[in-house]
Amino acid sequence: MRRIAVGATVGGVLLIVFLVVVLIIQFVQMGVKSSEEAELRENIEKYEQAIEADSKELDDYKYGSRAYYDALMRGWKSKN
Repeated sequence: MRRIAVGATVGGVLLIVFLVVVLIIQFVQMGVKSSEEAELRENIEKYEQAIEADSKELDDYKYGSRAYYDALMRGWKSKN
């Protein structure tokens, strides 16, 4: 009877140790994923700002060219 109690106790302790190790691994993986997510969000923000800046530059270029050609159509002379 005593051997069964000792075996059950050892089995229970090993199960708890195993579950604690799994829990620690899960927390570490969550931390790694969280830092990766933060890095990706920073990259997304950086790229969105670059896209917006380029979009404004493209709009300026498009409308600037449009004004140039409108001026030519209305009789303005080009320096070339």
